[in-house]
Amino acid sequence: MSSSSPPVLEVVDLSAAWEGEPVFQHVSFVVAESEFLVLLGPNGSGKSTLLRNLAGLERPVAGSVHLDGVDVTERPPHRRGIVLMFQDPALFPHRSVYENIAYGGLVRRHAPEDVRKDVGRLIDLLHLSGFEERRPEQLSGGELQRVALARTLAARPRLILLDEPFASIDVELKAELRTEFRQVLRSWGTAAIHVTHDREEGLFLGDRVALLFDGALHPPGTPQEIFANPGSVRAARFLGYNVFDVRGRPEGVLPGDLHLLPGSSSEGLGATVLVTGPVGRDVQVVLRAEDGSRIEMRTAGPVPAPGARVRLSWTRSVSLAREP
Repeated sequence: MSSSSPPVLEVVDLSAAWEGEPVFQHVSFVVAESEFLVLLGPNGSGKSTLLRNLAGLERPVAGSVHLDGVDVTERPPHRRGIVLMFQDPALFPHRSVYENIAYGGLVRRHAPEDVRKDVGRLIDLLHLSGFEERRPEQLSGGELQRVALARTLAARPRLILLDEPFASIDVELKAELRTEFRQVLRSWGTAAIHVTHDREEGLFLGDRVALLFDGALHPPGTPQEIFANPGSVRAARFLGYNVFDVRGRPEGVLPGDLHLLPGSSSEGLGATVLVTGPVGRDVQVVLRAEDGSRIEMRTAGPVPAPGARVRLSWTRSVSLAREP
């Protein structure tokens, strides 16, 4: 998107509450044409509530939602041009795969010929050829999610909201579906917001990533920018960094950048090995620092047995801002 092009979505100073308690406050961001934005954060951080506010299923207590420059904050869900896809595919059990996919376009009164073309293309894109006449009970979990995405895209919304669509999918299939969903959304040209608590998934999928913690949204950036410069202690820990106090200032250190000092060394950080175990070709070591904090290290070399006292150093780190 060029700097002069209007965003598909603009969220301005949005705030939400549940039973009088704030869920998130003063959230602002934009989504560009065909962009895939990931909202990444732990469970309970307000990600799903934010999606429900954008979709019109819940009303914010303050702020506004703009789609293609038009304020849709007070519009009902079916008049927004925004579709929310839940974890549960919620397909119509009495309809075939073809009928489920076609429903999105027909209910919005698209021309039958356009619906037929869209359904055919989506069936090809999502590898559903041969499944057209099957009913949902005849499909696997991954196939159900493919049909749900196809039905959503067939409605041709301006923006799709994906609420942890892979949460109940097994690990091997999840990797395949992530790739398929990303490829199909890019091919279809629809902007999307994807929420997840899985940092690997979020960093893999997003054109840009925004972190949502404790009701506040960190400024979005590319996955590389967010991971290389987490900014805050909270963000660094969520992204897998160890956080150490170095001369009164917090620094983030990745597990792979830690190494053991020689046994006779008095330099570095003292810690006790708690447990070790293989992770692929590396060994993961969990330690307890002298101040009681937990440390994770990844190494290819030999490691001391649990209970051993060691000294640690690191090759690089990132400066972090203290939490308010």
